[in-house]
Amino acid sequence: MLEHALLYDAQGQPLLSGRLNASRDWSEVNAFCHRVYMPLATRPLVAGSDPNATLRTLSIGRIVLSRFCFGVPTRADEFDPSSGNIIVVNTMRGGVRHPLTDGSGFDTVAGDSYVVDCSRTDYWNIADGDDLQFNLTIPHKLMEETAQRWYGFVPEDDLWKKRLVFGRGHSPWLSLLDYATLSVDAQNNRIASPLIEKRIEETLCLELLRGWAECSGLNLETGARSAAPRYVREAERLMEERAHEAPSVADIAAQLGISARSLSEGFRRFRGVTPHDYLTARRLDGLRKALEEAPPGQTVSSIAGTRGYVNLSAMTAFYRQRFGETPSQTLRNRFARM
Repeated sequence: MLEHALLYDAQGQPLLSGRLNASRDWSEVNAFCHRVYMPLATRPLVAGSDPNATLRTLSIGRIVLSRFCFGVPTRADEFDPSSGNIIVVNTMRGGVRHPLTDGSGFDTVAGDSYVVDCSRTDYWNIADGDDLQFNLTIPHKLMEETAQRWYGFVPEDDLWKKRLVFGRGHSPWLSLLDYATLSVDAQNNRIASPLIEKRIEETLCLELLRGWAECSGLNLETGARSAAPRYVREAERLMEERAHEAPSVADIAAQLGISARSLSEGFRRFRGVTPHDYLTARRLDGLRKALEEAPPGQTVSSIAGTRGYVNLSAMTAFYRQRFGETPSQTLRNRFARM
């Protein structure tokens, strides 16, 4: 699995032609690491040895994929936390030693997947020189956004500080990576459709979040949600139920018998977002469902109007940012399936 990742597309055409794909120069290898991962320190474990590095990289949305190895035994450490990046190391060949949360080290072998949030905890690795890695660099902020969209809250550091192996052997995670890389077109080294690219980015983040949480013992469906005060959970319920009515945050707070300020503070503390952002997301979710179920003859304006949208330009911008397409495209797709 991943044998052809970042080498060929689904039609067997070579990817990344004309780019720097290998190097025996430490300055080139270090520049690659700083650009693709983050500023870090490297040193060969055999004094005076030159690298025999594989350096292949491209992006899917905000996720950077890389096929990488130093080609000689090397230690990498001092990963810069200010970069705000999460690293996922999928070992394809050889072995790489990583730190685990309990302070011990673990040697990943072919088929193992390891994750660390370098913005939340320190990290180092030791490559045996015969290894080959398929890595992902993911902004921490992107993972937070994914958690908020799908689960309604942002996990605390009890998740992000966990350094662990979350996949072994021929895991579904590796199958997903294989699919993602085969979706890249050799003509432009990108996924041809921006909508599909957005969907793959979202799916990668969601599957990583699910596996990470599962191995950390965190129940994303109920665990962190139930830790929030009752008024926060009730506000979420009301926002979901009344999204089509376009209520204000003040309306929701009044119905709960608390101030808008208290509601805002509760959401910021336990959900990591404002109640306004949460309500906006639920309203957009409801609008999308209405568009996907619209009967013939309906228009975006008529459907949005019944759900309290007045500024259609602003609504369209938020909708596209959330779903990767415009409301008109969603409605056209609905009618095309009828």
